[in-house]
This record gives sequence, structure tokens and C-alpha cells, in this order.
Amino acid sequence: MEQSKLDRINELARLSKTRELTKEEKEEQALLRKEYIQLVHNNLRGQLDNIRIVEPDGRIHKIEPKNGNE
Repeated sequence: MEQSKLDRINELARLSKTRELTKEEKEEQALLRKEYIQLVHNNLRGQLDNIRIVEPDGRIHKIEPKNGNE
């Protein structure tokens, strides 16, 4: 995510503490937050997908999701 978008998220958060956001600002804030959350989710998923367990006997295996979700 570009720094300008992060700055805008922070700017809207500061504005919301001092005044009511307009409908357009609220919509923009919701879209930016959704994009940010998706980015964090994808980064975390990428990290979790690359975790491997090394057993004491030297075997290496990938962690599988408990509930089958990816």
C-alpha cells in the first residue's frame, strides 16, 4: 500500500476525532481500511504458508490448517 494511502487513513482518523466525517469521507475511509486489512491478511497468509516444522528426527513438514480453510 502506498504511503499516501496510509497517510490518508491517518488523516481521516484524526479528522473523525475532531468533527463528524462527511458521507464521502466515511466511504473513502471504509474503502481504505478494507484495502489495508486485505493487505495485512495476505501478508500474514504468506508468512503462515511458508512455516515449516522440523521434527526431532529431521523430518520437515508444512503446517496444515486445522479447519481446512486457506
